[in-house]
Amino acid sequence: MTSGIRLARRRGIENSVGAKETLTTIGQPVAELAVADVERAQQYYRDTLGFEIAWLEPGKDIGAVSRGNVAIFFRKRDQPFEPAVHWVFAPDIDATYEELKSLGANIVEPLETKPWGLRQFTVKDLDGNVFYFHCD
Repeated sequence: MTSGIRLARRRGIENSVGAKETLTTIGQPVAELAVADVERAQQYYRDTLGFEIAWLEPGKDIGAVSRGNVAIFFRKRDQPFEPAVHWVFAPDIDATYEELKSLGANIVEPLETKPWGLRQFTVKDLDGNVFYFHCD
């Protein structure tokens, strides 16, 4: 089967005999961030970004936090490592900005309307991972 046919089938396009195939349901991806210290990252996300600590493996090399339906995994890595970049949609961007600001998040770019039309602000964590919070 060619990749084009597989792609067409994934999109629910009719197959060669006219039957429409449906897509299965999948969950939201979970980011795994490289960090120098998993426990420290969990505490930072709890204290300054409003997450809850979900779990920490006994060796403390991998753990997770969650907030609502968002989960983030952390994995201990030796530095240097490439920081991750994430775009996070926040329907009430003003309230999100004020909340994270009041919690002491490291806001490296303040809330503003960008030339491309998004209202956004930027947060950087202890390991250099970047989060662009935005709203149309």
